[in-house]
Amino acid sequence: MIGQILTIAALSGLVWLANGVRQIGAVSRGEPIGSRPGTALLLIDLQSVFWDEGPYEDAAKADAMSAILAEVAKAKAENLPIIAVRQEWSIPSTKIIARLTMRGQAIEGTPGTQIAKPFEGLAEHVLVKRVQDAFETGELDELLERLDVGKLRIVGLDFRYCVAKTALAARQRGYAVEVATRATLCVNQTAGDETRGILSSNAVILR
Repeated sequence: MIGQILTIAALSGLVWLANGVRQIGAVSRGEPIGSRPGTALLLIDLQSVFWDEGPYEDAAKADAMSAILAEVAKAKAENLPIIAVRQEWSIPSTKIIARLTMRGQAIEGTPGTQIAKPFEGLAEHVLVKRVQDAFETGELDELLERLDVGKLRIVGLDFRYCVAKTALAARQRGYAVEVATRATLCVNQTAGDETRGILSSNAVILR
């Protein structure tokens, strides 16, 4: 009897964690946005724990930073809203997964979740996301509606994960989406090439 209870508890725990994994990588769906004239620049996960302590090479970071700052300067010159989105793992199952597989990085309340110094103060709006898809909480939907935005330019990291999932979620809602690839970072370039194909097949413009 005790063995059965332990087995059921273990299986329940595995299902719970598996659901957390699913949540992390899921792409949300939202209401179609219709026609909106505005464009916004979206900065993804440019926070200390990833930028300063992440697995990216210094040369790649230098190139990406130059490209990101150029995109910011362009957005400011065009008087476009700039939105930064920070990762904080806050769902119980995803917090456990972050501890087990991500060295505990970016769990809510831990050091390093703030915007990295090279990008401090660049965004007029800063939101927090719980998973890879920045639309998951609904806050980004609401902000873009208030700003009357129908097109997104996306920069940041990681290209394969949070950048891609946010871009795909935006396309699900009807946004026009551009990803400035030089202004992104990607740990796994081979997988990044596969992601490029997925994004292109979903009408995301890569430039």
